[in-house]
Amino acid sequence: MKAHGFGWVVLGLAASAAPAAAETPELYRQVASVHWAVRDLEATKAAWSRLGFRAVRDLGEMTVAGSFRGRSGTTRLRVATARLAGLDVVWLQPVEGQNALAEFLARHGEGVFSLNYRAADLDALEAEVSRLSALGVGVLQRAEVPSGAGALTIVHMDTEPQGKYVLGLVHGTPPGAAAPAEAAATAEGPPFPAKLSQYALVVESLQPVSDYWMRLGFPAMDVTHPALSELRYHGEPGRFDQKLGWHRHGTVTWEWIEPLQGPTVYRDFLKAHGEGFHHIAFDVPDIDAAARAWGALGVPIVQSGAWGEKGKPGSGRFAYADTDAIGGVTVELLWNQR
Repeated sequence: MKAHGFGWVVLGLAASAAPAAAETPELYRQVASVHWAVRDLEATKAAWSRLGFRAVRDLGEMTVAGSFRGRSGTTRLRVATARLAGLDVVWLQPVEGQNALAEFLARHGEGVFSLNYRAADLDALEAEVSRLSALGVGVLQRAEVPSGAGALTIVHMDTEPQGKYVLGLVHGTPPGAAAPAEAAATAEGPPFPAKLSQYALVVESLQPVSDYWMRLGFPAMDVTHPALSELRYHGEPGRFDQKLGWHRHGTVTWEWIEPLQGPTVYRDFLKAHGEGFHHIAFDVPDIDAAARAWGALGVPIVQSGAWGEKGKPGSGRFAYADTDAIGGVTVELLWNQR
């Protein structure tokens, strides 16, 4: 078995002994961006910049035409984009008008609202909307966003009640998008090497979520219940436990977390936000140095632990940095023994 995050990917049965598993549809092999709802864009930008992520583009206020739950209208938003160690983020602050982002903020508070996938063309986008609609998934929100290279089409599907995040489909060039060379030249990150390695969501129960995404054509989760050690919660010895579900979308692993015992940051999240997107994880070469760097900037580690046999290949450590207060998303630092 191979360690990743703080769980193990379970080895499947031999192909001759089990039916072929569903594969992630081609469209969903890579997340193009996340839409992240915030209440105060200026404060969010300033806070993440302080942690080292300074390549932020403030796109100002936009008026966007579209529909929300089938009703046409316009909405005003404040918009900024950023790149967090490989993750393309669009921060959105609703200003005026009925829209799904304002609804999300009212129900969940700040946090990642949607994970978005890029369609090859508009026909492919519409074909996927039709496929999902035939499976009982309606359009939550649709928008045409003005862009220097034409319009950006965004369709948010109504997957969050059962799937725990909104599935976004996009086509076109985002406003303010930097050319690859320009993006590479301006990229900045935290005061330590970091690479995006995981998206993670917290749910009350793994099975119904797995069943829902299977119905939409995604593979079943691999479910594990790893033994952990060196547990710490807010600086004290920890007694938390959880089951983990796993998906892989391209090079980034998806972790679904069902808390079993606490206190734990997962139960804290459920109490504050409900089920949904909990953290992004960064692989780091020195987890202690990374924790010290952010600790010096006022971001403490609120939960940590280890997996595997210490010092042996396949073992590792995890630590959750308390970034929830600056946008509703935690950052997990991961270190794997090679």
